[in-house]
Amino acid sequence: MRKCTVFAVVLLALLSFVMAIPAAQAAKSGKVRVAFVLLGNIDDQGWNTAQFDGIEMLKKRLGKRVDIAFTQNVSDPAEAERVFRDYARKGYDMIFGTTFGHMEPMLKVAAEYPKVRFMHCAGNKTLPNLGVYMVRIEQGDYLAGYTAGLMGYRNVGTVATQPIPEVARGINAFTLGLVRGLNESGTKYDPARVNTVVWLNSWRDAAHETSLAEELAAQGHDLIRAMADTSDSSKAACGKGVPAIGYGTDSARHGAGCALTSTTFEWGPVYVRIVRQVLAGTWKSGEVFTGFEGGGVGLAPFGKAVPKAVRAKVLALKAKMAKGEDMSFAGPVLDQAGTLRVPEGAKATDAELLSMDWLAQGVSGTLSH
Repeated sequence: MRKCTVFAVVLLALLSFVMAIPAAQAAKSGKVRVAFVLLGNIDDQGWNTAQFDGIEMLKKRLGKRVDIAFTQNVSDPAEAERVFRDYARKGYDMIFGTTFGHMEPMLKVAAEYPKVRFMHCAGNKTLPNLGVYMVRIEQGDYLAGYTAGLMGYRNVGTVATQPIPEVARGINAFTLGLVRGLNESGTKYDPARVNTVVWLNSWRDAAHETSLAEELAAQGHDLIRAMADTSDSSKAACGKGVPAIGYGTDSARHGAGCALTSTTFEWGPVYVRIVRQVLAGTWKSGEVFTGFEGGGVGLAPFGKAVPKAVRAKVLALKAKMAKGEDMSFAGPVLDQAGTLRVPEGAKATDAELLSMDWLAQGVSGTLSH
């Protein structure tokens, strides 16, 4: 009995050692095992499609140097914890959680497996083996709003998702760009009401997205801004004869022919850069936050309705952002109450952007469900 007990203890210790091989050691073999846990379906035409496109780029760029697995439709925190732990037990070197709701379960599992690397999207909590990453989608939002403003759209309706900092940041950046475009185009507008926000209270709800977009169109809004994980808001706008601006992926590719453009997530360059760090043994926990300068954000091709002069002005600002000149939250920036949030001559800090809990002047609506 004692021999059996000793054998069992040794076996358990050996298994624990094998499952806890550090990513740096695994990288010495020239190959890294990477797992992605996705919020929804890879064919949702939005957030998860963009994530999957990034995974496909990672496969293409790194080829045999990376072994990739992914799990779809993991939204429940308890289920996320189970999936994270399962990948960690199987010896994956790096695990990506791809939505804000994955933060707490990933923190728990990362603490249990200190030799496994974890990366969490849109989060704000780190550990020595857990980093966070996000792209500066607000840069694309700003340019999308700028496009609309230059074309004279002054009564936008936005179908927003969840009232968290990421979404507030996008709404505000779009509005700031919109106001800039309106000023440059000489369009008269109500400074307190250029962008009306309604809440989906979900990341994806195709039927509700459609009804909200149709309601906004019926109320006389001249452009619909989509922010959910499908192209249904944009397609509904097109169906009512109202132009749209898509979000996540190019909504024109998914049937929204009236789209002026779409802001797109470009996760591929981000994933390639992070996994290459693991392969090189240089990965460290921290915050990855990149925009046009790092290829993390895109602006979809302009629709036929966008004049050449407008395209030129928008692309000129995009070129500046790609060189590191980010004007998306350059002061002065006021909130709805008229409080100065970003002083003249300053820019919002990353900490302020990642924790944004206010709406800018020009937004009609509240930051609540």
